[in-house]
Amino acid sequence: MPAVTAALVKELREMTGAGMMDCKKALTATDGDIEKAVEFLREKGLAAAAKKAGRIAAEGLVTAKVVGNKAVIVEVNSETDFVAKNAIFQKYVSDVADQIMASANGTLEGFLAEPWAADPTLTVEQELSEMISRIGEKLSIRRFEKLEATDGAIMSYVHGGGRIGVLVQAVTDQPENEAVLEAMKNVAMQIAALRPQFTDRSEVPADFIEKETEILKAQIMNDPKEASKPEKVIAGMIQGRISKEMKEFCLADQIYVKAEDGKQTVSQYLADVAKKSGASLKIKKFVRFETGEGIQKKEENFAEEVAKQMA
Repeated sequence: MPAVTAALVKELREMTGAGMMDCKKALTATDGDIEKAVEFLREKGLAAAAKKAGRIAAEGLVTAKVVGNKAVIVEVNSETDFVAKNAIFQKYVSDVADQIMASANGTLEGFLAEPWAADPTLTVEQELSEMISRIGEKLSIRRFEKLEATDGAIMSYVHGGGRIGVLVQAVTDQPENEAVLEAMKNVAMQIAALRPQFTDRSEVPADFIEKETEILKAQIMNDPKEASKPEKVIAGMIQGRISKEMKEFCLADQIYVKAEDGKQTVSQYLADVAKKSGASLKIKKFVRFETGEGIQKKEENFAEEVAKQMA
């Protein structure tokens, strides 16, 4: 029986694109016969998944769940929005979220390596490969985050059928107060719509301010009329513009979208809810995932793509 060497594993991996550990297991199971190992991987759905590895998965679903004082948000990508509407895929994403909720792993790498709850003979990554073979598209568990509220409540909100997901964690002495929960839901909807980057100004990193200052100064210097102004005036202009940006970037400073007067900020809205309900209320953290954000999407002619799949 040939030894399962690193070179043999590397060769099989290059032939199939399957994971290193999967290639090693395949070679061990087939006594080092590389052709049988390829068949082994194909039977497991791993080689078929590898053929799709170069495709761009920028569609998919984001789901967010809350159970008691714990919550999870996860993004699972697919190649097309057709798959995102598929009941099998939707259930799979829900199952992934449930397993993350119960998992002790805080990293994606660790989560992918743990046993799949519904079939412990497979890892999470291997079950993902099975789903790729079943659905026929590249799929990817891209990211997740977990929150736990020990001093308040967590609210989830999913928009657009899974296009955007939000978790909002608040510090409150009345975590079951209906007014508090309604306010948290409203804030979650605000986050989905207006994409704040920070909860409040205390979260804004110094290097972020420095970078924005550099950009704004460069803009002023490129305008002959503004560049001719005294240095003190320019410094004031920069500070004013940064303050205006903070009203967009910071959730607490954003104008509350449902404000009747069009002036009430989110922090003022929450203070008003707290006063009327007799409960303390402060947003501690939020997480916002949008499907495919940051992924370079491949532009293709739809008719050509259908023709390719039919060929």
